[in-house]
Amino acid sequence: MYKLINSCSKSRLIPLLSESTLYKSANLVLGKYSRSHSSSESSSSTDTYREAINYDVVIVGGGPAGLSAAIRVKQLCQQKDADLSVCVVEKGAEVGAHILSGNVFEPRALDELFPHWKQEEAPVDVPVTSDNFWLLSKNHTFSLPSPFDNNGNYVISLSQLVRWLGQKAEELGVEIYPGFAASEILCNEHNEVTGIATNDMGVAKDGSRKENYQCGVALKGKFRRVTLLAEGCRGSLSEKLIKKYNLREKGQGQHQTYALGIKEVWEIDADKHQPGSVLHTVGWPLDQKSYGGSFLYHMKDRQVAVGLVVALDYQNPFLNPYEEYQRFKRHPAIRPLLEGGTVLQYGARCLNEGGFQSIPYPVFPGGAIVGCSAGFLNVPKIKGTHTAMKSGMLAAESAFSVLQEGLKMETYWDNLRSSWIWEELYTARNYRPAFKYGLYPGLALSAVEHYILKGKFPVTLNHGKPDHEATREAKLSSPIEYPKPDGAVSFDVPTSLYRSNTNHDHDQPSHLHLRDPAVPEKVNLPKYAGPEARYCPARVYEYIPDDTGDLKLQINAQNCVHCKACSIKDPTQNIEWTVPEGGGGPGYTIM
Repeated sequence: MYKLINSCSKSRLIPLLSESTLYKSANLVLGKYSRSHSSSESSSSTDTYREAINYDVVIVGGGPAGLSAAIRVKQLCQQKDADLSVCVVEKGAEVGAHILSGNVFEPRALDELFPHWKQEEAPVDVPVTSDNFWLLSKNHTFSLPSPFDNNGNYVISLSQLVRWLGQKAEELGVEIYPGFAASEILCNEHNEVTGIATNDMGVAKDGSRKENYQCGVALKGKFRRVTLLAEGCRGSLSEKLIKKYNLREKGQGQHQTYALGIKEVWEIDADKHQPGSVLHTVGWPLDQKSYGGSFLYHMKDRQVAVGLVVALDYQNPFLNPYEEYQRFKRHPAIRPLLEGGTVLQYGARCLNEGGFQSIPYPVFPGGAIVGCSAGFLNVPKIKGTHTAMKSGMLAAESAFSVLQEGLKMETYWDNLRSSWIWEELYTARNYRPAFKYGLYPGLALSAVEHYILKGKFPVTLNHGKPDHEATREAKLSSPIEYPKPDGAVSFDVPTSLYRSNTNHDHDQPSHLHLRDPAVPEKVNLPKYAGPEARYCPARVYEYIPDDTGDLKLQINAQNCVHCKACSIKDPTQNIEWTVPEGGGGPGYTIM
C-alpha cells in the first residue's frame, strides 16, 4: 500500500512497506532530502519547486526488467556488504497493473535471479504439456511441425509474476512507488541524465490546478548516479533518449518494427480445459501479406489466454486488428473451446519485433535502457520476458560497478554482447524479416533458417519500411467487411474496454498530443481513410461529424489502454504519446 503525503504545495512519495522502508520514509518526511531550485527542475508554476529525493539507482518501470534490475542491485549489496538506495517508479496504480503478455515463460533468467524460486512460491506452476502449431484457412486447420521448443517452460500470468517480483524487491529494501508517472528526464549542464521527474497530479483539462493538486517529484541520483529506463515497448522517455543521443545509429542501426497484441483471459468449461496446453497459429484471419498469428495457452483454474498478434507493418489502412481478433475467435476450430465460457479480462499492448537488427546502443550518459524499451524480444520463440529480466540484471551489475568501483556504464553493452541474450537474438535475427516477402515465402525461409542452417545464415536480412510508412493510401486498398459481434465469443469495443479495468480521471489534460491538429482532417482522413479509428484497440480515436457535417477527429483519451499503437502506426507520425496522470490506465490482474 502506498500513500501520498501532502504538505502545502509540496508532494512526497511515501511507500508504506516494511519496517526498514518505513524508517527511510520517515527520514524523508523529517527533511532528509534536497530541495532543488534549478530551472531544469522547476514545476510549471514559477512559485513552486519540485522536491528532489536522492537515490543511488532510479529505475523507471516496475515490469520484469526494472524489478530484476532493482533486485540484482540489492543482491549485490548483500553479497559485497554495500549500501545503495534503489527506487522504482511505476505509472500503474499498482505493480503489475499495466503488465500484459502471452505468456509461455522460459525460466532461464529467473533461475539465475532466484535459484530457489520454486521453494519461494513464485507463480510459475503450470508446465507446458503439449505444443501445437497450426496453419489456418477460413474453415480448416493444417497441422505443421512446431518451431517452438517449450520443453521446461511454463504457462503463466506475467502480471502475477511481476507482483511476486515486486514483493521480493521490497523484501530486499527496494522502494517502489506505483501510481506515479515519470514524465521528464532531468539533465545537468554536461548533458548527463541525473534522474527523472514525475508529472504533476490534480491538473484540470484547462491547465488549472484542482483542489487535489500535487506538484511532481524529482527522483535523482547522487554524486555517482544511475538511471535505468525499463518502461516496456515504446517507452516515451526511452524513445526521447534514443533520439537525443542517436542510440539507434550507435547500436545495430536498423529501425524498430512492432506488432500489436490483443488478448483476453477466458474461464472455460472444466471438460475443455487442459492445463499446460499451448497452441499457436498463423494464416487466417490475416491476409497473406500481413504478418501475425494467434495463441491459446491453457493456464490454471480453467483459465485460457487467447490472443492475436498483428504486425504493425500491415499495408491496408482498412485493416482493424481488434476486429481481426474477433473474427479469429469465430473460427470453427476455436469457437467450440470458448462457447459457454466467460471473458475475465481484456487488454492490448504493442511488442518489439525488430530483434537483433534493431537493438540500440543501450547506454546514455548517466544510465541505460533495459528490457523491451531496448527491444530484446525473440520473435520465433515469441518470448521476451527472460531476455528482459536478464538485461535488467546485466544493467544492475554494471550500475553497481559504477557506484562502488568507479567503472563506466559502458560495461553493460560489453556484457550484453557476451551474454546468452546476444547469442539467442543473433541466431533468430532472420525470422521476422523473412516474412516481408509474404506468409508462405516467410514460412519457407524461416524453416530453412531454423531447421537446416540453425541460425547461421551468412547474411543478415534487413527489415522493410518502418511500420507507419508501410501503410498504403486508401484508394489503393480494399475496405474489409467485419461481422457484427455475436455477444458469445465476439464483442464490441466498449464491452471489451470495460473488462480491461481502464480508468483515467476525465478532467486532466490529454496525454495524446497532435503535433499538428490539422493533419487528421487534411491528410489522414482523405488519404488513408482515417486509420486511427481502426488501429486503436480501445476506440480512443473517432471521426465524428461537427455542426457543419464535416468529420473531425475526437480523442477519447480516457479509453487508452497504453498499448502505444497510435504512436507507431500513425502514417504521418503526428501523434505523441505521453504519460497521463499516474495511476491511470488499465488495471490488469491476470494478464
